[in-house]
Amino acid sequence: MAEHEAKKDEELEKRADSVSGPSDDAAAGTAPADDAPAPGAHFAAGSSHARTRDELEGAVAHPVSPEAESLDELTSSRAESLRPSVARHARAHDRYETALREEARPSASSDGRRRVPLAAKILIGLVAVLAVVAVAAGLWVRGLDSAMSVDEDQREELEGALVDPEPATAEEDRSFYVLILGSDAREADEISRADVIMLARVDTARATVTLVSIPRDTMVQASNGGTEKINASYNYGPAFAVRAVSEFAGVDIAHYVEVDFEGLEQVVDALGGVTVTIPEDIPAGNGGTAFSAGEQTLTGEQALSYARERYNVSGGDFGRAQAQRQIVEAIVRQVLAASPVQIPGLVGQLASSVSTDLSSADIASYALEIQRSGESLTIYSAAAPSYSLSQGGVSYVATMYDEWRAMMRRVDAGLDPSDSSAEIPQEQAEDERLGAATNAAGPRDYRALAESAALTTEDVAAVE
Repeated sequence: MAEHEAKKDEELEKRADSVSGPSDDAAAGTAPADDAPAPGAHFAAGSSHARTRDELEGAVAHPVSPEAESLDELTSSRAESLRPSVARHARAHDRYETALREEARPSASSDGRRRVPLAAKILIGLVAVLAVVAVAAGLWVRGLDSAMSVDEDQREELEGALVDPEPATAEEDRSFYVLILGSDAREADEISRADVIMLARVDTARATVTLVSIPRDTMVQASNGGTEKINASYNYGPAFAVRAVSEFAGVDIAHYVEVDFEGLEQVVDALGGVTVTIPEDIPAGNGGTAFSAGEQTLTGEQALSYARERYNVSGGDFGRAQAQRQIVEAIVRQVLAASPVQIPGLVGQLASSVSTDLSSADIASYALEIQRSGESLTIYSAAAPSYSLSQGGVSYVATMYDEWRAMMRRVDAGLDPSDSSAEIPQEQAEDERLGAATNAAGPRDYRALAESAALTTEDVAAVE
């Protein structure tokens, strides 16, 4: 019985040591008291238990009664030690993120080469395709701009004659003027001739375009003090033509466009033809094609013939100028009716037959501004009031000054230039420069001459 009790005391002492942990002195980092027994002294070799169960139970921090110890008490401490801690959760989360990063990171294949994930391969492929497309588009646009560009030796002087359009907000006037010249260099000619001279006012905010023909034979003062036709200025270069028309009309010109007549055919065909209303029956003449009155869709070849005819139309050269405006108007309508996706392609078609200071981006931008204005496209058409005049055996066209001044004031105000009853705003009415034609050489006292002239701009067949 005594031996059984001794074994039981020994077992309790072992459990007490494992449960109680280090003493308060040890935990605090202090040395044990002098009278405290050395650790393990009661387990000295050859000695019996020196401490009774009562002493042992009094020495432990958390006495455990063998009689009272239950399964719940034994397992509660173990359960506490097995409960996951916050730190353990954090370590698990870190391992999860590490696994994701490892998944996205190129891995090594069996032959030692690193493998790229599929998503990364797709992304790299898309970037490469976009880069190729961007480079190709840039080269294409650069090619268009180069094809449309004015000759390098004329560009600097032309830019000096043009003005920059004034920046404006949506509420302000966003109009600017463009000089359009049509050159008709034929095989027998040594130099090109500006057979078409048109001043266009473009208002992108109001989707309004006004085309005004200036007769090519209009009398103007030459730089040497003599008299010449206004289209002679083109022989000295685009800049001279810009200055001559700017002075005649009394407006600043922002852009220059030169259209090759031969290229006109390809442009019209690229658009699928143009629809115009022919005001009268026209027998075949210098244009080479006969036309019936009424609305017709013309091919490129037919449009070129119609724009050239001047012998078999009412008003002669004035009638031909009207046909030219009709063709230009039809082309403008076709381009602006195209979708934004089609416009760059149409600009590409124009590039082969146009020389201009405008870039392909400028042209597309103006076209899109008009489309997005929310306004229906309005195109006005007129000719500078003029009459035929012969002086010194040379056929000229002289200007009706008062009528021209009133017309330019209507043009600048965005009104119908042919509507003489329209009320001219004060700003334009007080602008003495508009339509002043300070370089015109025709007689200032012109009324009697105009009444007796063989032809005037009023003799043109009206388009219904």
